[in-house]
Amino acid sequence: MKFVVETDVGLRRTVNEDRVDVFERDDNRILAVVADGMGGHNAGDVASELAITELKKYFTTYNPTVIKAKDWLTYTFQSINQSIARHSAVNTGCEGMGTTLIAGLFHKNKCIIAHVGDSRVYQITKENVKQITRDHSYVNILIDSGEISEEQAKTHPNKNLLMKAIGTEQTIQPDFYDVEFVPNSYFLFCTDGLSNKLSKSFIQALLYSDKTLQEKGKELVEEAIQSGGEDNISLILLSNHEEEV
Repeated sequence: MKFVVETDVGLRRTVNEDRVDVFERDDNRILAVVADGMGGHNAGDVASELAITELKKYFTTYNPTVIKAKDWLTYTFQSINQSIARHSAVNTGCEGMGTTLIAGLFHKNKCIIAHVGDSRVYQITKENVKQITRDHSYVNILIDSGEISEEQAKTHPNKNLLMKAIGTEQTIQPDFYDVEFVPNSYFLFCTDGLSNKLSKSFIQALLYSDKTLQEKGKELVEEAIQSGGEDNISLILLSNHEEEV
């Protein structure tokens, strides 16, 4: 498995509140993590940094022979939620901070994804671009109730309103997705600064071009910037193409 990590502050923000990273272990387990500090709240960059730092710490000591992956991710997300809430309560200027959080635990060709917020994971093949995660957003509630369409959601005034985030709840329960890394495919983990700007067709066409994996990652970010770049833009692009450099 190969991967590239990219992040950019964008054109209109002065602080990058996104944190993205990939951690690897000697047992070939890989953890891909994305955190987007909540825009409009205090110290979003502090919240996302705390989330990534805590995930790395827990991943280092994770023993898969003792605890199942889903149970470990549940415990870890709940612990991070409490850590951010405590930090918010005792540090002036951090009141109300929070973050989205995605953790994808890869082992061999299997992946389990834990998800809170509106950062996303896509699985891309030559035939299809599938959004794996479902946003915890106000507009998704309106879509589910039939009040608005998915097209209307893109321009809704409350499209960035989250209904669930790390650090803002007393308790947290992530959504889980079990996925398989099929041959000749990609996983794209990204913040909404990317997903709000790029079409699925553009992403698919770029990923199946002759560019290198690094060039593909950079071009995704550059295209999001060219399309407005109002928000921070971050991604992890993972590939299992044997021939890809």
